Amino acid sequence: MKLSIVIPVFKVEHTLDRCLESIVGQTFTDIEVILVDDGSPDRCPQMCDVWAKRDTRIQVIHKHNGGLSDARNAGIDKASGDYITFVDSDDYLDHNTYLSLMAMLGQHPEYDIIEFPVSKMSTSKKQTADLHWSDHQWDNARDYWLKGRGYQHTYAWNKIYKRHLFSSIRYPAGKVFEDAHILPLLLAGSGIIATTDTGRYYYQENPQGITMQARGKELSSLLEAHMNAIRQMDLLAQPSQAEVMLYYMHMVNLQLTVCALSSCQPLLPTLYVSPSLPGLSPIERIKAIALNIIGIKRLCQLYRTLSKLTGKYS
Repeated sequence: MKLSIVIPVFKVEHTLDRCLESIVGQTFTDIEVILVDDGSPDRCPQMCDVWAKRDTRIQVIHKHNGGLSDARNAGIDKASGDYITFVDSDDYLDHNTYLSLMAMLGQHPEYDIIEFPVSKMSTSKKQTADLHWSDHQWDNARDYWLKGRGYQHTYAWNKIYKRHLFSSIRYPAGKVFEDAHILPLLLAGSGIIATTDTGRYYYQENPQGITMQARGKELSSLLEAHMNAIRQMDLLAQPSQAEVMLYYMHMVNLQLTVCALSSCQPLLPTLYVSPSLPGLSPIERIKAIALNIIGIKRLCQLYRTLSKLTGKYS
């Protein structure tokens, strides 16, 4: 089984070598590495070419700058492996990660997507968080999203996918939070989604990145992705279920922030949420009480007013 590894490259001359050393040093060797130089203005184009000369498994695509989605799509178009995965070029992996994961996929050909652990690293190279899961199989997208809380980790790079899932799916050009837009579509085409505590992806936090700098426009794109997922998977059906209420409150937090930053009308409907629901934070319990009394529209208006007074939008 061949694994295609797509790596978009843009302004990462200081981290690209570390990333690629972790890839070519993998103990699983049946790989093709597709470096997509997205019109990087630094030394990255030359570095990519040097790496391709050093290792015949590496291919390079040089293209005009089109953004992360466009770069990933170019790599998908070039990929020929049975499976495909993505790596951001300022990140890296534990050297046995793909060997153990591909062995698991060989034993379980019914797995369409497998998700593996992440360690988030700060700019000071200190570990800030661990995301890990037990070995589990989900036989439908809705359960994975709600019971497995897939909505909290929609990342592209800590998953391996059967390449055929992308036969008619590409990352949305011009969108931010593109992972949240595409994952529900990939889940819809999947039979079994597996999680495992095997392997490790090291994610380097970027204080200047979209995730940490997101404001109204960017968060509106994230809200759009979730609204599409809600419609596609009928996620708010059976609203009395605990996992549905927890997801809904996750969405309420996002909706409140978007409305406060952009003065838009809420897209979410009003649902009842039990304030005593396990898993809610104290502030979320207060929001749930207010939501149940005045509804999502008036809650957004109140939150917008309070945010303007305090200067806090989260």
